[in-house]
Amino acid sequence: METSPITATQTVVSRNSSKAAISADFDTFLKMMTTQMKNQDPMNPIDSADYAVQLATFSSVEQQTKTNQLLEGLTSQFGVLGMAQLAGWVGQEARSAAPVYLGDAAVTISYQPASQADRAVLVVKNAQDQVVSREDVSLEGGTYQWLGADATGTPLPNGLYSLSLESYSGEQQLGDASAVESYAQILEARGGSDGPTLVLAGGVEVRATEITALRVP
Repeated sequence: METSPITATQTVVSRNSSKAAISADFDTFLKMMTTQMKNQDPMNPIDSADYAVQLATFSSVEQQTKTNQLLEGLTSQFGVLGMAQLAGWVGQEARSAAPVYLGDAAVTISYQPASQADRAVLVVKNAQDQVVSREDVSLEGGTYQWLGADATGTPLPNGLYSLSLESYSGEQQLGDASAVESYAQILEARGGSDGPTLVLAGGVEVRATEITALRVP
């Protein structure tokens, strides 16, 4: 991947600014040390070993500063590389446990009931966290085409919904509701301080690290 002229110029300017800052700090340090030497007590001069310690301390700080700048540069490069790789994801369908956007077509979901379950119920909540549907699904698990209807079979309005799965043995629920994953098309990849973020259909945002599968639509 080639570096743009603007990026290259910014990098050079940043490095030159950093070098100038370190140089200025070193000059200031020397001036302070010279002043210290001039104003020391002639009857009780400062031990030369103390000067050596001060020089060593400044050198250590200078090296640490340079190391931090190098790490920042590497982090920036890794971030660009990651975005370049994620560019190939745009247009594909990603599977995640993020909220589902229900449009005019069925949504492919993926779930897995508890092994001891004899009944599995898909629970659907709207954006206001209200349960709008409870639907019995197959105990086989795997993928399922969710049509997006309420308990009466009436299609739900387009919008965002959260899905979860309750597993039952008889009338007893087995543990807490488990996550239900769904597939959604990736519309955009964004960089950020917490790492790359993918924007899915319906404006749903999910971190790249939370994607568990990819497929071609």
